[in-house]
Amino acid sequence: MSVITTTPYARTVRKESGGPGLLLAHGGGGAVESNFGAILDELAAGHSVVGVDYPGTGGTPKADEPLRLDELADQLVAAADAEGLETFAVLGYSLGGNVALRIAARYPERVTALVLTATFLRAGNRLKLVGDLWSELAARGENELLARLMVPLALNPAVLEGLSAEETEEVVRATAASVSAGTVGQVDLIKGADLSAEAAGVSVPALVIATTEDRLVPLELQKELAAAVPGARYAELPTGHLPFAERPAEWTALITEFLSEQRPAG
Repeated sequence: MSVITTTPYARTVRKESGGPGLLLAHGGGGAVESNFGAILDELAAGHSVVGVDYPGTGGTPKADEPLRLDELADQLVAAADAEGLETFAVLGYSLGGNVALRIAARYPERVTALVLTATFLRAGNRLKLVGDLWSELAARGENELLARLMVPLALNPAVLEGLSAEETEEVVRATAASVSAGTVGQVDLIKGADLSAEAAGVSVPALVIATTEDRLVPLELQKELAAAVPGARYAELPTGHLPFAERPAEWTALITEFLSEQRPAG
């Protein structure tokens, strides 16, 4: 499989442990730091970690052309190549789960395991409709209105209702400030997702971690993904769509315990 040759994406690398490779595929509108920063030290303690920021997020400039899932997958593998990782597990969060599945389909001889969190095979009608509003508000620069849409969808309802009025407004302001230039293109990938064929072809150990209080990616879609991946292990976290914010320690434990089981003995 040849990697698409375009401008490299901004890269996050942690290889001090010398452990097996682990690629990080972040979610739509996020970045490696915002989605994995809270657990990066723990992941890097046992793995050689490589992640890239998609166009218009983190340190990667916005793309002039529509994004393609193959491009995101190939750029992440190109980063692994540049860092000398021949084989690797892939941890995908939300849209990053689609990226992880595409990597497994395009580079089956190199992927050792998959961990898919808060993700989906297909958007379904509900997520498509939310995506229409998400991308339209982002395109118009209506970041505060977008935040008022996304906060109640992303946060565990119990967490949201436990906030004071002032705390709620601070979350809205922080969310509005975090809207990235690449949001529209990335949300378009979410709306058009259909990874059914890729999921059916997975031949490596896989763990699907469902976020049970998620109002953005409904639990039914996450269970559909788990059922579609042959032999996938299924686990649940009682969080909204933001496990790195709500339960980072529990999320890390599920990931690292599963990946440790995939290491060869001896």
